[in-house]
Amino acid sequence: MSPIAQHTVFEMLAYAIGFRTFLWTRKRLAPDAFTHDDHVAWVGVGAIVGAALGAKLAFWLDDPLAAFRDFPNLAHLIEGKSIVGALLGGLLGVELAKKIACVQQSTGDAFVLPLTVGMCIGRIGCFLAGLSDHTYGNPTALPWGVDFGDGIPRHPTQLYEIAFLLAQYALIHIRRDALAQSGDRFRAFMIGYLAFRLLVESIKPLPYPYLGHISGLQLLCAAGLLYYHRAIPRIARALLTGRRSAWVPR
Repeated sequence: MSPIAQHTVFEMLAYAIGFRTFLWTRKRLAPDAFTHDDHVAWVGVGAIVGAALGAKLAFWLDDPLAAFRDFPNLAHLIEGKSIVGALLGGLLGVELAKKIACVQQSTGDAFVLPLTVGMCIGRIGCFLAGLSDHTYGNPTALPWGVDFGDGIPRHPTQLYEIAFLLAQYALIHIRRDALAQSGDRFRAFMIGYLAFRLLVESIKPLPYPYLGHISGLQLLCAAGLLYYHRAIPRIARALLTGRRSAWVPR
């Protein structure tokens, strides 16, 4: 099986297993996230549409030279995507869908475990795809550097991300009592992941420099952290100390 085919298989597994995990999580770990079944449909549509658009827009921002090569030929425009854009686009899509459907409660906690599981599975596919996936890191002399096919040991940033996601979920689960405010577990997930990507992008090839040496994905991560800036001190305190603190609107 070719690397591209392997990537496709793992991407499909990520969607399928992630969805099944959501169905389980909704009833077991976040039973208060949805009060009506029709809310699931509204939030699902908002998440899917927002994630699809956000993933493409993030790719266009991160690597505009590749995305708009041979424009108006659309082939390159529809090639790439980014999980950072998918998360932020999905977030905006869900918030819009909730306003339309008059959903008042936070629904994010039901997505923390499914996203973690799906993203870990997807990153296995990215790792197996090698150079063609463009998710590898810069060359490194560290002993765990991986040769993705060009004879150069590189940071296996896909594996770094899997390790981070698993560790982050373990911490969120351990501190779930401190993150008792509805939506706090999802806020913790988003804040942690955006901060991780902001840092790890610095050891990955830079497709297009903004402000001299910042990638488009780093700009998106910074924008996402700014969106959550009022919640960051409270979430960090809960994760580090295990103590609940007064809720402050995001």
